[in-house]
Amino acid sequence: MMNFLIRKFIKNYENVDRASVRTDYGKFSSIVGIICNGLLFISKILVGTLSGSVAITADAFNNLSDASSSIISLLGFKLASKPADEEHPYGHGRYEYLAGLTVAVLIMVIGVELFQGSFDKILNPTPVEFRWISVVVLLLSIFLKLWMASFNKKIGKRISSQTLIATAADSRNDVITTSGVLFASVFSHLTNINLDGWVGLGVALFILYSGFGLIRDTLDPLVGKAPEMAFVEEIQNKILSYPRVLGTHDLILHDYGPGRQFASVHVEMAAEEDVIESHDVIDNIERDFLKEKGLHLIIHFDPIATKDSVIANIRQWLSEEVKIIDPKLTIHDLRVVPGTTHTNLIFDCVAPRGLEMTDGELKAAIGILVKKTYSDYYCSITVDRSYSPLPPVG
Repeated sequence: MMNFLIRKFIKNYENVDRASVRTDYGKFSSIVGIICNGLLFISKILVGTLSGSVAITADAFNNLSDASSSIISLLGFKLASKPADEEHPYGHGRYEYLAGLTVAVLIMVIGVELFQGSFDKILNPTPVEFRWISVVVLLLSIFLKLWMASFNKKIGKRISSQTLIATAADSRNDVITTSGVLFASVFSHLTNINLDGWVGLGVALFILYSGFGLIRDTLDPLVGKAPEMAFVEEIQNKILSYPRVLGTHDLILHDYGPGRQFASVHVEMAAEEDVIESHDVIDNIERDFLKEKGLHLIIHFDPIATKDSVIANIRQWLSEEVKIIDPKLTIHDLRVVPGTTHTNLIFDCVAPRGLEMTDGELKAAIGILVKKTYSDYYCSITVDRSYSPLPPVG
């Protein structure tokens, strides 16, 4: 049924790399969420009112929050699809992240209100009337939410949407909470022990916990989360697959919304090779990344002296030597400038995240290491802080 709906309502559904198709997936998923959660809210609020169950009513408002979330997601996908303009040259893709954050805050607000209502029900318990229609509605809700979790997870992975993946997780959580409400309803009927308020409280706490997790997940890309290691590794391996490329470093990724990523990177190539031909390779790399992955990549060309044995030996020696300070330290862009009284060793050193040394301390430590072997060498070091989870290659 899932594939049938996708084929039926999404034009060119196979071309998920196209922004318009991706937007259609997001809108369709949101509309499905609005319809399903709306029906669940109406049915549960009626059953909860008739039976006087605060747990079922709490679960109903949980579905209402999910419907509201789908409305916000729909608006987010619509706004995110707006083309770039003079004021927003990188597009409007982050609206999708903002929509997810709004949904998470809304979930937290509803969780607080349900917590208050359930706590009051514990202090002032009232009888709950058991109805078999409640059992039927809750069972249907569980099966529908299971389907929605699978539906949103599949679409979320297909279009790489963290918003829809979070929605799938929320639907999975709803299965757990509704199962708890169903258990309380049947248990109370069989034992005459009123668990309604306690289960409502549990549902509220679960909603708050889920809302907190969603806030954290949706804030990550807004504040600049580090790129996924697999994605960085994929970029590095693809660049290294081109002829003449010797290494790569200083990769920086900027996320302006799903499908709107920009990157810059330094690529090392032999200084002795023809510059025009090397530049042609760089043009091909940038063009291929944009065409195949939709990634706007800007490459800085670093010429490396490959036929100077002195420089090659010092580079190899220094690359191993700095690992005494920290195994993750790497160096690049090394130059040797000889003089009458001393030799300048000029290079960049990439400091990994978490290194508990200031730039000055790191420079001093490397300088001491160099002096032990090359007493007449003076180091001129530029410390780079890594923006990538993987070390440079080369």
